[in-house]
Amino acid sequence: MQKVPDGTVADELSWLERAAGDAGLDIPDLVLPESRHVVLRGMRFHYLDWGTAGRPPVLFLHGGALNAHTYDLVCAALRGDHHCLSLDQRGHGDSEWSPVVDYDNATHAADIAAFVDHLGLRDLVLVGMSLGGLNAIKYAGTHGERLRALVIIDVGPELRAPGTARIGEFTSSTSGEIDSLDEYIEHAVRFNPRRDPDRLRHSLLHNLRRTPAGKWVWKWDPRGRVKTPEQAREFQARRELLWEDVDRIQCPTLVVHGTDSDVFSERDAHTLVERLPRGGYAAVEDAGHTVQGDNPAGLVRELRTFLNGLAT
Repeated sequence: MQKVPDGTVADELSWLERAAGDAGLDIPDLVLPESRHVVLRGMRFHYLDWGTAGRPPVLFLHGGALNAHTYDLVCAALRGDHHCLSLDQRGHGDSEWSPVVDYDNATHAADIAAFVDHLGLRDLVLVGMSLGGLNAIKYAGTHGERLRALVIIDVGPELRAPGTARIGEFTSSTSGEIDSLDEYIEHAVRFNPRRDPDRLRHSLLHNLRRTPAGKWVWKWDPRGRVKTPEQAREFQARRELLWEDVDRIQCPTLVVHGTDSDVFSERDAHTLVERLPRGGYAAVEDAGHTVQGDNPAGLVRELRTFLNGLAT
């Protein structure tokens, strides 16, 4: 059973049920995931296993500064028909930080390959948002034969500078120690007014840890954050190289766009779709960049349609 950040398992289930209701999701037989750890390539990784083993596997990859729990409602809604797994990528959540600060897309893709091999996943559907989407593109470009399909959420080799700058400002402003959880919630609501403060408080407990001095800090590794103009240029250059991986992707691929996103525009999404030989486009209304958090029910609908179409 997953580690519950505050309260009992019954409390966690009750919270998940309320969150599902608020999001407009009817989820029968609601359960919590199994929290698991595995050592891959000399590092310890954490992941959530929502079950159900033997059903078609779907692996979810979170965005930068997020963690595996960002997909809780989505996985809970889809687990009846799919074996849903959500991975804390290196330097995030309850996975280890890289001792050499290596967070290159190729390194993440190698982690994904090791994870897929360790679990023996076959005919995998890989779903990645933001950072996770870029890592999924890299993996699909180098290990496409292992994939049944790919879903890329609100990201691509081409992004909008104002949106990425806004994310950078938010992570910079909250990267140090903070005295109270309320300070994080204030920052996060200003950054994304769509998020409900009560739900945000609960989700933050999965993404923060308390220091021995009683301060709060993010679980993600701030050393990997883009901080200088030179690092920003290097990041952009690596991202643009992903077009080579896009051109190698042969599996069915769904590009999901949050219609209110300031990071990934509709034009960017269609440009990406046009480069994919088996690409499709889906728009999720009432969602910004963090589609799974802003409108989980909308994302679930698009994923169900796409996944059901793979079976025909």
